[in-house]
Amino acid sequence: MQPAEFNKNVWATLRLIPRGRITTYKELAKYLGQPKAARAVGNACGRNPAAPCAPCHRVVRSDGRIGGYAGGIKKKIELLRQEGVKTEKGGVKDFKKKIYKFK
Repeated sequence: MQPAEFNKNVWATLRLIPRGRITTYKELAKYLGQPKAARAVGNACGRNPAAPCAPCHRVVRSDGRIGGYAGGIKKKIELLRQEGVKTEKGGVKDFKKKIYKFK
């Protein structure tokens, strides 16, 4: 898969994550059939031209920590808060309850 095609697939998949839920870079990579491409998913999220409509702020690290955001970590936390996702100590509170796994 070409990098541009991969990025477009990531951006389209972001729209599947329900409001008020989060997923991980790794889960998104697995859904796309590229289980070792979590870093590439993160890079694609960083280049997301449709944020926050294609909600890359809903993607976090596998350990529940917030991860990066092109608009800044404070903005990512604020967007998550507006959707009912609480954070504490740099991570998602109730991470296991909030995670969205693609089907």
